Amino acid sequence: MENSFSLLSLFSGRDLMTLFVSLTLVVASVFSWAIIIEKIRLWRFQKRHPVSVKQGDNMDTIVDKLIRPFDKNLWFLSMVSYVAPFVGLFGTVWGVMDSFAAIGVNQSVSIGVIAPGLAVALGTTALGLIAAVPAAIAYNVFSKKSDDLYDKLDESVKEMKHK
Repeated sequence: MENSFSLLSLFSGRDLMTLFVSLTLVVASVFSWAIIIEKIRLWRFQKRHPVSVKQGDNMDTIVDKLIRPFDKNLWFLSMVSYVAPFVGLFGTVWGVMDSFAAIGVNQSVSIGVIAPGLAVALGTTALGLIAAVPAAIAYNVFSKKSDDLYDKLDESVKEMKHK
């Protein structure tokens, strides 16, 4: 007996919908990691060259302008962290429906009939979590750091205005 299981078949499935769901989740994950790497580089640069407010700056708008690069693209991490598990869940439902369809076509409830659809279903669930978990962690970490920097800069502006 030959085992025809492969990791690629787990995520690509036997139909276009499973392939679409898997590709969507992989693309979301790749973009999330690109943003995460960009933010890590930005925060490391900020650590070496701290952002600060100078006396000649426009005090009403400078904090928003200085904080903008740190907030850029965080919305995408937030979206992926919330949406990816549901997209993965949709893939799960699709795989379970495929398993039930296979039962109907084969008129059999053997593990060989059910397992392929369930494996694909669990694969899309895993992809959804693989995309969502790092995005959620990164979103929360970078949002907190950005909020802290905003508060620090805003405090500096308030001190300068009162001098």
